[in-house]
Amino acid sequence: MATSTSASRKNFIAICQMTNDNNLDANWKVASDMIEQAKARNCQMVFFPECVDYVGRTREEEVSLAIEEGGEFINRFRDLAKKHGIWISLGGFHRKDGDKLPFNTHLVLNGNGETAARYDKLHLFDLEIPGKVRLMESEFSKAGTGMVAPVETPVGKLGLSICYDIRFPELSIWNRKRGAQILSFPSAFTVNTGLAHWETLLRARAIENQCYVVAAAQTGKHNDKRSSYGHAMVVDPWGAIIAQCSERVGMAFAEIDLDYVDELRQMQPVYSHRRGELYSLHANETRATNEELKFAQHPIKPDFIFARSAHSFAFVNLKPVLDGHVLVSPVRVAKRLNDLTDEETADLFVLCKKVQRMLESHHNVDSSTVCVQDGPKSGQTVEHVHVHILPRKAGDFGGSSDTVYQELSKHDVDDRKPRTDEQMATEAATYREKLKNC
Repeated sequence: MATSTSASRKNFIAICQMTNDNNLDANWKVASDMIEQAKARNCQMVFFPECVDYVGRTREEEVSLAIEEGGEFINRFRDLAKKHGIWISLGGFHRKDGDKLPFNTHLVLNGNGETAARYDKLHLFDLEIPGKVRLMESEFSKAGTGMVAPVETPVGKLGLSICYDIRFPELSIWNRKRGAQILSFPSAFTVNTGLAHWETLLRARAIENQCYVVAAAQTGKHNDKRSSYGHAMVVDPWGAIIAQCSERVGMAFAEIDLDYVDELRQMQPVYSHRRGELYSLHANETRATNEELKFAQHPIKPDFIFARSAHSFAFVNLKPVLDGHVLVSPVRVAKRLNDLTDEETADLFVLCKKVQRMLESHHNVDSSTVCVQDGPKSGQTVEHVHVHILPRKAGDFGGSSDTVYQELSKHDVDDRKPRTDEQMATEAATYREKLKNC
């Protein structure tokens, strides 16, 4: 049964509270019954907690029981999602990664049972309180390596997090700035930290970002060494708790009203009051290079773009003055460097550093020329901010290193033969692949 990703303005969701142990089949039976109940209540989406697959008794068991994303356990959820046309948030499962430690992965399935989004937990919970609790997540799980943009769902645009991520507000702010209307924090909070901070943290993230917060939870005693706090809840953008479980296995239901989100953001437009000229949030974000972008009036084909961040892109040169000569520009067409916002400026030069590192590795050099021609009298011929990055070797330009600046001032207006599309696409593909390991 196909379902649309276009959100209606009001929809019902279900949040689930579980007490999972190391028996995957028993845990699955509880989860499948909850999906049936959610469908019976006409919910568009159901949210499960962290450790939806299992809670191991030992560090070794946490690792050895890890499952494949394409394996039987996850495929059971895919089948139920497709059967009922319901979206499912699997708030955290131990995703196997060969013979390495598993990832703690939040997987969103659409109403066709397909993966709509996948997020690997960024912040690992390492806690040791002598005589009370010892939980070192880094001993049985590894941290994710990248940000994941909010995903369009039938109930709204959903930002993905897991449990301990809630203590790092930058991640929620980033999701809000990327358009999130709902923030999710599937969790297995310890009892001590839950009693002190759970509700406060959830309400704070909802209020400061003017988003619904959805937090499915583990509860109760999983084994002799581990217990969870429970109290799964949904918080509205005003900070009110609109649905909550107590301490037992169960479900709670809530309405997500996107009109209410819009109303509150209009009533208190706090994000438009942020002082971007004084502070900003930079995220090392990588985006796909599959769309044509403009370099001033010149279209740059996707095949020529080898890196893309939130505000910048890197592309190969039509007339390079040296091997490896590339350009990095802001996505927004801006003539001068001082036309960029601080956020765009930071993003531009962070991408430049990544590109420089990759080029020096690929061309086996230890030096580069990195420069900006800012304005027509500096030699700028294309009225769009761009950074030249050139890997440098001994003997370039006959040993006269500074000749590079003369060459740059005329390289795109002289009679040098431009490269073919095939040559440029081949070079970009090489750099694109190389960047995966830099």
